[in-house]
Parts: sequence; structure tokens; C-alpha cells
Amino acid sequence: MIKNKRSIVLILFDIILINLAMFASYYLRFDGAIPIEYKTTYIQTVCIGTFVYIGVFIFFGLYKKLWQYASIGELLSVVYAVTVGTGIIVTIIYFSAPMRLAHTVAVLLWFLTIFLIGGSRFAWRILQENHVFNSPEPGSKSRVLIVGAGDAGVMVAREFKKRFFREGRPVGFIDDDSHKQRLEVHGIPVLGRCQDIPRIVNNHNIDQIILAIPSASGDAIREIVEICEQTSAELKIMPGVFDVLSGTVDTKKIRKVQVEDLLGREPVKVNLEEVSGYLTGETVVVTGAGGSIGSEICRQIIKFNPAKLVVVGQGENNIFDIEQELRSENPKLNIETEILDIKDQTKVNLVFSRHKPGVVFHAAAHKHVPLMEKNPEEALKNNIVGTRNLAEAADAVKVKTFVLISTDKAVNPTSIMGATKRVAEMIIQSIDKRSTTKFVAVRFGNVLGSRGSVIPTFKKQIEKGGPVTVTHPDMVRFFMTIPEAAQLVVQAGAIAKGGEIFILDMGRPVKIMDLAKDLIRLSGYKPGVDIPIRITGMRPGEKLYEELLTAEEGTSATKHQRIFVAKPNTIDEEKLEKLVYAIRENGSFFTREQVVAHLQYIVPEFRRQALKNAVGLQ
Repeated sequence: MIKNKRSIVLILFDIILINLAMFASYYLRFDGAIPIEYKTTYIQTVCIGTFVYIGVFIFFGLYKKLWQYASIGELLSVVYAVTVGTGIIVTIIYFSAPMRLAHTVAVLLWFLTIFLIGGSRFAWRILQENHVFNSPEPGSKSRVLIVGAGDAGVMVAREFKKRFFREGRPVGFIDDDSHKQRLEVHGIPVLGRCQDIPRIVNNHNIDQIILAIPSASGDAIREIVEICEQTSAELKIMPGVFDVLSGTVDTKKIRKVQVEDLLGREPVKVNLEEVSGYLTGETVVVTGAGGSIGSEICRQIIKFNPAKLVVVGQGENNIFDIEQELRSENPKLNIETEILDIKDQTKVNLVFSRHKPGVVFHAAAHKHVPLMEKNPEEALKNNIVGTRNLAEAADAVKVKTFVLISTDKAVNPTSIMGATKRVAEMIIQSIDKRSTTKFVAVRFGNVLGSRGSVIPTFKKQIEKGGPVTVTHPDMVRFFMTIPEAAQLVVQAGAIAKGGEIFILDMGRPVKIMDLAKDLIRLSGYKPGVDIPIRITGMRPGEKLYEELLTAEEGTSATKHQRIFVAKPNTIDEEKLEKLVYAIRENGSFFTREQVVAHLQYIVPEFRRQALKNAVGLQ
């Protein structure tokens, strides 16, 4: 039903155009004089045709469209509607009127109706666009250069135009495609290639450069950024590729270039059917839910409508924050919180008995390498005993899938933190052999933006004017974004069979020194000039490079192109049991030397020289 005034006005306007088309079709066919024998047919055509056309237009939804954004799709809707309407009119007139509708009249009626109805819609769009140019608002004086004259760049230009140029006025495009040079897109010229950016910025007084090439690799963006940094123009980047595909580009979302853009990681594709198959309708527990990874796993999980999400963590403030966020995102979801220290075996068993989860994501861990070197006994208790407590509780209540979040630092570990995470992997692989629960671990590297990670640290140092501290000029690390890591963790749970250590494809390792320089440049400074970089030396437990596999493991592919599975190593069950028992009995009183000895006892590749008074397990 048509209810709003806008649609009623449009219908009245269409009635006038339809009648004009009908009169013109008869007038043109009969050279200005409609024969007497056709007058009855003409009157019936007008009366019947008007109602038929309006009814068909309503059916095809022509009065529900915003014609100021009319495009080819809307024009086709008009063509389809007029074609159907004309067919109905010809059929009715054939059986009811004294004279059938002449073929030429029918063709002219079809053509003229499309011309007038479609033309009126596009005339409205043209008037709207002209209104932009004639707007009394002066708009922004900021002159914008758009890098990329493809679909994304055109969308950016249109968005500026729709907003009356309040955020800036596009002056030209930059594109390396030779076929686009010296051409215009929506009246905006393609001024040159990327290498020409400094000259064009200078000649055209450009204030702002927008990168509108969402499909470009990180290396390509890095190269363009370095060229743009030779200019004084402000550099920004448009939203991701999915915003472009959905047509939801917004100039307010165009932001400054970030380090993540330079990594150029392909978007993670989650198999929705697989993931929903094991999460939908389940009770899901997430430990460490207040942390960077744990909280993002919660955000991913709520998309799949679990029966209940149990948010577990030790810090009450972080758990309160993520609970409030999740409730605002999905008010109907059953969310429960548990303040829990995973080292407390009794409380862990109580929580699992209370909720009887179907899926567990274990993200709670002590992760900071230097801090755990200073507090090694806490790493033992939390990362090893805490994992064992959770795994035993999961086995007792017959959890279906248990996913441990591990780290690349567990491979040939040189740090206490890394060694404890390797033991945690052994624990879940050991219990998997005798349990109906599918226990798996997911191993990945550094996560961009997580608390205490390198990028937030660098940003704080830059805000203070430096220096930016790098431990070693040749240090490299693997990096992932937080949402990317969380999505792959959730996906790994879907393909788990039990006992696997999944390796996430981290792409190429990145030099920390390059990361520091990139971040300084993106902050508008020159590395080593405006912001100094200081080499501080490697900290205890650090390696120059991280590995995702031991030499013995190797990998095999899974059906997900970004996830691989490591071949399991042999685990000494007796040694593992002795280690867990020793930590439970006396872990708080271990000296640093004892911690090292205990870890070397179970993880031979933990190449750390034990001190003379270290006590081994005999």
C-alpha cells in the first residue's frame, strides 16, 4: 500500500506522464488526427492503461526507490515494469475494445512510457547533482587527490560530492593504468601515475591524499606511502574492500593510514557453515575473556548464536567491560560472567559443573616474556597448572571441543613463558589421547594492537617525542590483527579432530625496525630526525626471530588455506605427570634456578643453561 505523501505525489506525476505517452503514441501513429473508429479504443486505453501501469509500478516497487541515487538497476526496473504493463494493456484492449491496438501504437506507447517515466527519474537525479554544484554552502577548501581511479576511487569521489564537498573537493585521480591517463571520471581528471604524486601535489596545491585501492598488497601501499611522504599533504586511506563491495563507503570513515595497512594481509574467510555447526546452540566458555584475544573471540562467537556464553577472567574490570559490550551488541544473548583464577582447581571444577560447556576457548595466560623471566614461578602455575585444571575439568563434563591459544614462542623456546606454553600444548595433547573431548592448540605469533605489544608501546613513545626503543636492528616477528587471529582460532575449532596443534599462516615476518620507522612516518615525523630510534639490546628470553614449527614437527594442510596442522611430537607422559604434581605441591616456592631445571626436564629444546644449584626431577 502507498501511504506517504512523496509516493502519492509521484503517482499523480506518473499519471500525467502515462496519459501524455498514450496521447503521443496515437498522435504520432495517425499523423495528428485520431480516426473516429479509434476514439473509443483510445479512451479505453487511457482509462485501463493508467490503472494498469500504476498497479504494475507499485508491484515492481518503483515508488519505494530513492531516485536521487538512480542507476542502471533502477532503469531496468522501469523497463521491466513498462513492458509488463504494456503487455497487459494490449491484451485487455484486444478483447474489450471495438478496434485492437495498432502495433505501431503499442510500440510507441512502450517506448514513450519508458522515456518519460525513466527520464523523469533520472532528471530528478541530475537536478539533485546540480543542486550540489549550486549549493549555497561553500564547502571545504581542502583540495583532495584520490589515488586509484577504479570503483573504490569513484565511490570516494561520489561520497565527497554527496556531502556538498564539506570534507574536501576532489581535484584529480592518480592511477598507474596507462589506459586511464588524461581521461576524466565524473568530470575529475586522471592527472598521472603514482610516481608523479609529489609534482601533482605541488602543482595543484593538494591538501589531502586518499588511498582508494583496497585490493593493493601491503608492499604496494608501503611504496605509495613512501612517495606520499615526500609531500606535505595529509595522507588517509579508505575503508576495507568489503565496504567497497557493499557500497557503504563513507567519507567520515576514511582514516589515517595505519601500520596494519602496510602488512597487506588478505582478509580471513571464515566457513560460516562449519563454525555455526559447532557453536550455534552450544554453551561456550572463554577464559581470559577480558584480554585482547579472549575478548575478540567473544565478539566472534556471539555472531553464531550460542545458547550461552560464559565469560571467564581474573580481572573484574576487564570482564565487566566486555560483558557490557557484548550485552549491548546482542541483548537477547544469554551471557554469564565468572571471576575465576584458573589456578584454583576447586573453583574451575565448580564452574564447569555449573555450566557444562560444549566448547571451551582457553585464552587465559601470562604472556609477557620479560615479566615472566622475573616471575618464573607464576608462569609455571598459571600457564601449566591452570591449563591442566581446565583440561581435566573439560574432560570430566565431556566438553566437545577444547581450544588452547598457544604461541610461536613455544617452538624451540628460549623464554620461560615460551617453555610453559609448550608444556601447556603437551598437556592438552596428552589428555586428548584418553578423553572423548577434542583437545587442540592454535599457535600464532604477535597480535597487532594487543595490550603490551610493540605497536601501542611505539605509539606512546612517539607521543612523548621519543626515543622509540628497538631491542635489536635485525629482530623480526610474525604479526596478525586481533580480529584475524580470533577468526582463525574459531575456525580451527570447527575443523578439530583432536590432538592437533594448528599453525596459523602468519604471512611474511616483519622487521621490528621497519615497523618502528613506518609508525614514525605515519605519525608525521621523520625517523632518526624528528623521533630518534634507540637500540636497547635484547631482553632476557628474547630471540632474534620466532618459529612456528620445530624441526621434528613439519606440517600438513587442512581444508582451510590459512590453517595448517603440525605433526605431533612424542610426549613423555610420566615426566609430564611428575612436573604437574611438583608445581601443584610446591610451585610457589620454586627458585628461578629450579623453574629452569623443571622446564628443561620436560622440554629438552629449552636451551637455557641451568645454574649449579638447580634441582632436577628424579
